[in-house]
Amino acid sequence: MHKLTVIGLGAAELSQLQMGVYKELKSAKKIYVRTMDHPVISELQEEGIVFESFDAVYEKHGTFQPVYEEITAQLIAAVQLEPVMYAVPGHPLVAEQTIQLLIEAEKEGEIDLSIEGGQSFLDPIFGALKIDPIEGFQLLDGTSFSIHDVNMRGHVLIAQVYDAFSASEVKLSLMEKYRDDYPVTVVTAAGSTLERLTTVPLFELDQSVDINNLTTIYVPPVESDMDALRDWTTFRRIIATLRGPNGCPWDQKQTHESLKKYLLEEAHEFLAAIDAEDDFGMVEELGDVLLQIFLHAQIGEDNGYFNLEEVLASVSEKMIRRHPHVFGDVSVQDADEVVENWDAIKQQEKGHQTEILLKGEYRASSSLLTSFNYQKKAASVGFDWPNEEGAWEKFLEEWTEFKEEVTKGNSATRLDEFGDVLFTLVNIARFYKISPEEAMVHANEKFARRFHHVEQKVKESGLAFSDFTLEQLDAFWNEAKELEKRENE
Repeated sequence: MHKLTVIGLGAAELSQLQMGVYKELKSAKKIYVRTMDHPVISELQEEGIVFESFDAVYEKHGTFQPVYEEITAQLIAAVQLEPVMYAVPGHPLVAEQTIQLLIEAEKEGEIDLSIEGGQSFLDPIFGALKIDPIEGFQLLDGTSFSIHDVNMRGHVLIAQVYDAFSASEVKLSLMEKYRDDYPVTVVTAAGSTLERLTTVPLFELDQSVDINNLTTIYVPPVESDMDALRDWTTFRRIIATLRGPNGCPWDQKQTHESLKKYLLEEAHEFLAAIDAEDDFGMVEELGDVLLQIFLHAQIGEDNGYFNLEEVLASVSEKMIRRHPHVFGDVSVQDADEVVENWDAIKQQEKGHQTEILLKGEYRASSSLLTSFNYQKKAASVGFDWPNEEGAWEKFLEEWTEFKEEVTKGNSATRLDEFGDVLFTLVNIARFYKISPEEAMVHANEKFARRFHHVEQKVKESGLAFSDFTLEQLDAFWNEAKELEKRENE
């Protein structure tokens, strides 16, 4: 096995090529180069250095990954026959996917690899932009980066932006977080005589400048929270400020207990937006739910008990642990089997039951939810009807008993039996995977909506409710139902 030497061609022309690299290139017998499209190549050719490029490989494939894989395979095959030098733009260990694949091949014992130096394109870019990387910067791959990885408060450099199409993809991703006219700088051939810096509003990134393989996109740090409203850090800072010494008196005095009712209200308003199929409403209401979550996390941090990172770690670990069919090697057939595995894993986590089974299932804010939780917990240990038929029979039995108490009983027995009726209805809902709480919220909203129509009709008439018969009011109600039906068609 012969040695494969990887060397960096630097970021610019021959005048900036490191002397050691130049000598290595002059002495090499067989040199492959990833691409001939680099300022230094033509100058080295004039000095008699011969290169064999992989440009043809780029033309064969529609995406970059198979290009890198084929280049790696060809190099591994070539080095079996003779010593080979592989020259890449910049520094071999900065934004060079083929080098990472070659390193993996060396770990597998396929090649003997030596990585030599080369000037990274980052050095002249920092100089051209006059920025200090110690302030914090990110180097991202324009062919695969996710906007979720971007730190808006640091210097962001996006490499591998080769043409207008890749620039368009980068632009669309950045616009998910940055405002459309946010200034970005297109840096081309930094450090060379061809160096060019062009600052444009983000929405013009792929339109007003020439893009080539020597292009890097620079996104400067945001200077205010108003420029980073789509960033999680901004929202967290807002909540911390509201709770801080110079914050809002109302937010400062809140506790977990005082905020309980608001979390319930906001959750119900979000459910109402879902039922209304109101996308804009969902955005607003889900934001209100997030506000409650961040407030509780900030209170936990202020009190020294927990912080948002612990909340995230807890739920992330749980999601990974309880989805072995996604993050592990477990196979499942359908969603029902997923639920079975979830419950089994949950039971293993809790271990042997030593406390009262129903402890922790009571919800002071909702009797329906408490009933649902009690029944679900009892069912988890086998105390349940085998199917929905048993639940229906129990409902009919309790309904009969309630009707008897209406005729023969007193207020106490009627209350007791009616509670049993409601309890069995919750059980039926559970069998059909219906949330009784959500169903009740929906029913209340529907009643309010239709009654509002009745009220409007009464007001339009100029009369009072007492001037109408029940049949007339019921006609308004049915009219409201018919209008809803038409709207939903």
